[in-house]
Amino acid sequence: MRKPVDGMATVIMVLLCLVWGAQQVAMKAIAEDVSLMMQVSLRSGVAALLVWIAGRWIFREAWLTGVWRRSGVVVGALFAAEFLFIAEGLRWTSASHMAVFLYTAPLFAAIGLHIRLPEERLSLPQWLGMGMAFLGIAVTFLLPRENAGGAAISHGLFGDFLGLCAGISWGLTTVAVRSSKLAEAPPTQTLYYQLVGAFLLVLPLALLAGQTSVKLNPLTWASLGFQTLAVSFASYLVWFWMLRRYLAARLGVMAFMTPLFGVLMGYLWLDEHTTVGFLLGTGLTVAGLLVVNMSKGTVSP
Repeated sequence: MRKPVDGMATVIMVLLCLVWGAQQVAMKAIAEDVSLMMQVSLRSGVAALLVWIAGRWIFREAWLTGVWRRSGVVVGALFAAEFLFIAEGLRWTSASHMAVFLYTAPLFAAIGLHIRLPEERLSLPQWLGMGMAFLGIAVTFLLPRENAGGAAISHGLFGDFLGLCAGISWGLTTVAVRSSKLAEAPPTQTLYYQLVGAFLLVLPLALLAGQTSVKLNPLTWASLGFQTLAVSFASYLVWFWMLRRYLAARLGVMAFMTPLFGVLMGYLWLDEHTTVGFLLGTGLTVAGLLVVNMSKGTVSP
């Protein structure tokens, strides 16, 4: 029986949201020294090895056989697409914008699950929440952007669009996991397929695109270490552990602190500034997602 969120779970969720919110900031902070595609491939490769060791040798979980040929390849490709969009998007838009658009993923996951699984049909309040979230997305794109020239606005909009594509990819990954045999697999197996897919697909693209710069210094070591150990390895494993121990809907509501932390840390660390329109759109999007999630009673990682 999963139990209600207690004090320990609240503290853990706040820390997880801080980690996830800082992810895009950590990537953008070292983009001039380590290309963004290389960041994704390096962290994914090392984290995949750590997850394999943890799943097979420490936790000794029984991984399902034969699922990698189809389900594993699909979730790996979708996860690679998500982080490819993040890497490219961060070249054009701010880390705070990326944090918000990435966390539209539950919106697209809910739509995909509504289509794929009968038990995941959306109710009228959830559709109203969907409408509110889409309105928020439209507001962030359509309202004027202050203190920027035409080229800067175009670049920012393109980066925001790639962030939205990353959210769609993440949402489709959730649909692929929930509607395949991976729904019954240990979390480490699913995470391993995702990380391996990101490493194997993004690394060749980085080489082809010439995004191979790696200049190691204390800041880059710290950022890569944080991305690999804290984000790609530890935070996801803790999240899966929390989903098995506590009520998923309550955790899902708390997870929406992440884009808010992303905006705050983008401002504090990278001196990023946001417009009133973006903040209004973010508020509408998060509110709509909360309506969908709280009405649904479940959440997908």
